[in-house]
Formats: sequence, C-alpha cells, structure tokens
Amino acid sequence: MITRTVVNTAVAALAASVMMSLTANADDTEIIERVKPAGNLIILETTETAIAAGTATNTESAEAASAPATADAGKATYTTACFACHGTGAAGAPILGNKDAWAMRVGQGKETLYSHAINGFKAMPPKGGATTLSDDVVKTVVDYMVEQSS
Repeated sequence: MITRTVVNTAVAALAASVMMSLTANADDTEIIERVKPAGNLIILETTETAIAAGTATNTESAEAASAPATADAGKATYTTACFACHGTGAAGAPILGNKDAWAMRVGQGKETLYSHAINGFKAMPPKGGATTLSDDVVKTVVDYMVEQSS
C-alpha cells in the first residue's frame, strides 16, 4: 500500500507540475501581448542629411539643401517631425494654432523658443527627437509654428 501511495503522489505531483508549466507559458504569452509596443518610431532623413551622407545624386537636391529655409520647408518639416506631439498635444506640447497655449511661449522670445526646440525642454527631446535636423531647419519650424499660433 505504501508503494502505491508514493507512486500516486508522484504521479499527481508530476501532473500538477505539467499543468503549472502549461499555465505559466500561457501567462507569459498574455503578458508579452499586453506589454508589446503600440507602434514603431520611424526617423526620416531630411534632404540635408541625405546630401551630407552622400546619397543625393543630382544638383537640384544639393541646391535645395543649401537654399535658405522657407515657410514651406518649416511646414513640411513640422508635418513629418513635429505633428505627432504639436498636432495632438501629446506630453503637454502646445498644439499648432492654439493661440492661448502659445501666447506665454511666444512672449519669451524666439531665442528662448529656438533654444528649447534645439536643446529640448521638459518632455520634448532635443530637436523633437529628429536629431538629424540642422539647427537652422529647427529654427525654421519654430518660425512656422509661431506664425501659425500667434
């Protein structure tokens, strides 16, 4: 009888161990699913960066990169690099066009805005995370955003 009890106990312990193992794997899968990233960060190269890296192949691209930044360039860069936060208010970013949210910031002067945009400020990383942008391009985007919001 003692042998039979020991065997039954061993079988029961083995079965419990297998069940716990299967349950643990199911839990790990559920945890992995719950904590996976919601998306991927994609950093786009600007024409200026592509030229510096030697990927521009025609003179027109080189001229475009060396030309002074314009409001259109500011808008284009805003759309690709800044909209995620300044179009939605993510992390407390002032939304483009919201004059109330921008009034105090504009009152600090453009040099302060340039510094915050280039070097980062509070939740905003330097250059909004688009570190390949030149300081001049960032200033152009700031000019565009101030123009649209004041």
